[in-house]
Amino acid sequence: MLPSRSDISEVWAQAWPTVIAMLSYTAMQFVDSLMVSVLGPLEVAAQGNGGIWSWAPISAAFGGLTLVNTLVAQRVGAGRTDEIARYGWAGVWLAFLYWALFLLPFAACIGLLFEGMGHEPALVAMETTYARILLVGGAITIGAKALSHFFFGLQRPKVVTIGAIAGNIANVFAAYALIYGEDGVAQLGLPGIPGIPPLGVAGAACAAVIGTAVEAIFPIAVFLSRKLDREFGVRRAWRPDLGAMMDIVRLGWPAGLQFANEMVCWAIFMTVLAGGFGSEHMTAGWCAMRFVHISFMPAVGLSSAATSLVGKHIGEGNPARAARSAHIAVGMAVLWMGICAAIFVVFRNELTGVFIDTDTPADSAARIRAIGATIFLCAAIFQMLDGVGIVYTGALRGAGDTLFPGIATVLFSWVIIVGGGFAMTRVFPELASTGPWIASTVYIALLGVVLAVRFERGGWRKLAILSAPTSSR
Repeated sequence: MLPSRSDISEVWAQAWPTVIAMLSYTAMQFVDSLMVSVLGPLEVAAQGNGGIWSWAPISAAFGGLTLVNTLVAQRVGAGRTDEIARYGWAGVWLAFLYWALFLLPFAACIGLLFEGMGHEPALVAMETTYARILLVGGAITIGAKALSHFFFGLQRPKVVTIGAIAGNIANVFAAYALIYGEDGVAQLGLPGIPGIPPLGVAGAACAAVIGTAVEAIFPIAVFLSRKLDREFGVRRAWRPDLGAMMDIVRLGWPAGLQFANEMVCWAIFMTVLAGGFGSEHMTAGWCAMRFVHISFMPAVGLSSAATSLVGKHIGEGNPARAARSAHIAVGMAVLWMGICAAIFVVFRNELTGVFIDTDTPADSAARIRAIGATIFLCAAIFQMLDGVGIVYTGALRGAGDTLFPGIATVLFSWVIIVGGGFAMTRVFPELASTGPWIASTVYIALLGVVLAVRFERGGWRKLAILSAPTSSR
């Protein structure tokens, strides 16, 4: 059955605010990278390396907490609204528990990780500081994400969108003040902020935490409001609910493993495999990756929309409409990613140059620009299949099918990104960092095809994760 106009309208209504919300942190990183690029290419590499390794453990929590979306959405569809609040609170409690048990200890020892990679001392100092600040501030980041998925599942994504816009505005002002401080940007004629010391890369990390905190204010206010309490009994459900927490962990651990594993593999890829060819290759990689993040985050937003809509329609007992919602979301993602692919091909030289400071020596800038242009060609090749894989993962998650995508991602990422990338550096060393990027292109394309086949075979229709109604006590 072909999608109707109402199907398309429903997906679009859920998708556009979700896309804006999911773009939030990526937009912060992008803006902060632009500001950091004024300091020099080494600072760009430090921010990228520190960011990706801090996000490896954070992303595990992000992945697991996506099941808050699924569990809430299915209960919305089934009309079991008295059970909804417990999953919102369970997500928040799990976020703070994870922060205390994993993020804080990792923050204490992450400097040893960068030292072990053989990076130059100046780079190690900056990337360690950046990562530690993000990890210590991770309680806010993860807790806010738990609430985001609560509102996505509740089919009210605009609550998160409003917070995301506020957070990004706060990040811009905080980043300018903390990165440049009282020095300002002399080469651009921009004034400093009296009384504030310039913190450089560390200032970018502090600004990201501030932006995330501001982003969380509105969702928290709505979550604790009288209106939501009247509808779902939110205030009465605040105590830790072991049953709800275990539901999230039981269904969400494969998604958490998938997110964290992929982030670790990409971190190894960026800092060891591609980055092993020197700071210029590392800088060029991060110049390109910032734009790649912008390109695929709308697909991540569409994936989250697919999770909530597939979950809702399964809760209603309407798997056919769930499938149509997934197909529409995939179509939107492919259209967007196709546009991005064309932009990457046509403007590959100019895009790399955005993050190259005018004070960078001309010969070094030319090499960085040439390396980045090649990376953008690889990114253009995998764009559309990346969108397919991302959205189908969300659709499968909405049905509760989390184990297969998790296993496929772990297997393919280690074999192709890490194993294949390492092989390319040894068999074709003349390709330099382009070799690992070719391996990553193969990984993304293959994973997209496999996840599409998984969804279209329809095994998810037989899953039943919506248990019989239970009390919250």
